[in-house]
Amino acid sequence: MNILRIARKEIIQSLRETRTFIFMLAFPIVLMLILGTALSNTFTTSLVFEDLKLAYKIENADAPVSGYWTEFARSLEQNGVALSLLSANEDGKEKVKDGEYAAYAEIKPDGVEFFGSTKQTVESDILQGLVASFANRYSLAAAASRTEPESLAPLLAKAGSGDYVNETSLQADRAPGSMDYYAMAMSTMIAFYACMSASMLIRGERLRNTALRLSAAPISKGELFAGKVVGSTVVNFIFVVAVVAFSKWVFGADWGDHYGAILIVLFTEVLLAVSVGIGASYLFKGEGASAAVMTFTQIASFVGGAYFPIGDIKGAIGALANLSPLRWANEALTKIIYSNDVQALWPAVLLNVLFAIVFLTLSILFMRRKEAL
Repeated sequence: MNILRIARKEIIQSLRETRTFIFMLAFPIVLMLILGTALSNTFTTSLVFEDLKLAYKIENADAPVSGYWTEFARSLEQNGVALSLLSANEDGKEKVKDGEYAAYAEIKPDGVEFFGSTKQTVESDILQGLVASFANRYSLAAAASRTEPESLAPLLAKAGSGDYVNETSLQADRAPGSMDYYAMAMSTMIAFYACMSASMLIRGERLRNTALRLSAAPISKGELFAGKVVGSTVVNFIFVVAVVAFSKWVFGADWGDHYGAILIVLFTEVLLAVSVGIGASYLFKGEGASAAVMTFTQIASFVGGAYFPIGDIKGAIGALANLSPLRWANEALTKIIYSNDVQALWPAVLLNVLFAIVFLTLSILFMRRKEAL
């Protein structure tokens, strides 16, 4: 019961501190808005072209290829390609050089000649792939028709279907946008910021000269310690849940469907952060605890992907990144949200709980050596 009373006191006291309340809520939300908006193009996975312009000439309108090309051209226009039929006296190659068209094709009875632009290389490559697919199909049909003339029509029956490229992706269809990523990153970052307030849980009593009085109170140091850990963990978790809810309902961030797994990861990260903060208050004297916690938090945030995505990096920085609790949490949340891999929570949860136990054990050992807190 004493533990719950102390935890309740810590929760109420933290919520009454306006500066802490605003910092824990406003800071991640503002940073989320700024980074999510400013770096939106970084997370774009597709390219949009206003116009794919293809000029062409037909050498012999009576040749079989001419009719099939007409069907093919109609299919291209339906898919956003702007085609222009040039007259006999117009030079398609010069028009491509001048930048009027991304590519130029000459339709001949024996095949297609293609000329791409060196200025619009991406558009030219796309058009080349489309025209090449038609040319290859027509060449195959022409070769087959020499032995079986009746096979020509069936082979070219799909000339206007648009089914020229079959694409199979080895990556997940879903990927985070900029706001989705920074909603997740800011939530894990603010969860770990709990270590800064936790570093003052015990040290604050010493600074207020209440540590000795609490030691003389009819409660054990263990109850006092447990109550402060529970209270700090709960109140900081409330802040994190508020940030998650705000990002989802106001910014429209995608948090997937597995909210239970997501909250478990974030809760254990908060528990770890509180444990680190309390441990630092015993390991370092005076202002050294706050400085150490602040330094570690900023480094962990930087290499953990709070400010920009961190890929698979090698060397010393890669090793440092793998020690960041934010990286564990971000990787777990990414798999849970975008791959529906709920089991991905376990590595992050186990690491968080394991290190939390280590820091809490060290704190208890140091506390037992002191008369007061």
